[in-house]
Amino acid sequence: MAMQGEANAWGSWKQAPAPTTTTTTTTTTAVNYTYPQMYGVTIDDISGLTDTTTALSKLAKKPTARIVFDEWQPASGYRSATVAINKVSYVMGEILDSSAMDQYTVQQYLSRTSEYTAALGDVVNIWEIGNEINGEWLGNNADVVAKMTGAYDMVKGQGKVAALTLYYNQDCWSNPANEMFTWANANIPARMKTGLDYVLVSYYEEDCNGLVPDWNAVFTKLSAMFPNSKVGFGETGTTTTNKAAYLTRYYTLKPPVKNYIGGYFWWYGKEDLVPYTQPLWSTLNNVLSGS
Repeated sequence: MAMQGEANAWGSWKQAPAPTTTTTTTTTTAVNYTYPQMYGVTIDDISGLTDTTTALSKLAKKPTARIVFDEWQPASGYRSATVAINKVSYVMGEILDSSAMDQYTVQQYLSRTSEYTAALGDVVNIWEIGNEINGEWLGNNADVVAKMTGAYDMVKGQGKVAALTLYYNQDCWSNPANEMFTWANANIPARMKTGLDYVLVSYYEEDCNGLVPDWNAVFTKLSAMFPNSKVGFGETGTTTTNKAAYLTRYYTLKPPVKNYIGGYFWWYGKEDLVPYTQPLWSTLNNVLSGS
């Protein structure tokens, strides 16, 4: 059965915008990265699977496809699609989008994690154990922390790879406790700060008054908080008309942090990059060809 993902990974269900902020540019500095760079795309709809796998397979570099597993759907429904995508791409499995987190109790979330890792563990390379985890729309904070830590312990206990995606919200939060670094410092336990395989950042400029952050400073600070983790972007995208310029700007960002791995994971991967005859697919492919 075809399953359609959330229409947006961001939007009106998040927080109200804060007062307009200033724009900060980021310069690129040459650095020898410790890890190979990752080039991700998000797939939020597994219908039209042949077009999706063809688009992924034709990219100049092997991508990592982040599959959005829809709420209240059985893991078995994703088995054939994940197997097929795994043949042409690395796979990151998003256990649950942040927009649906408050629909689940702690036990339901952990049961879902158990079900998905059991059913798809052989074809998912990275498990996103929490998405936009500091977002103000995820529900009771104690429950959010219990879901995050429980899923992390389960995934790592099985010897699997764990990623956590934070939501960057400089000057565009409603509750200061949910500011990305403040929340992470207060709510992510020491075992995760030293043990997470990936710590990723979700950011949409349209969500944050058009702010272009100083990514060099952001990832330098993030790397210090998570010294053993690979860091990068776990989600980005835009609905504006300048998609090609926006995508190119993010996928060519190279902050001077040795454990930076890229990522990016354009949210509108299915909509904008499938089939491969779409103009934005060529934009991405050109970026990968030159990287």
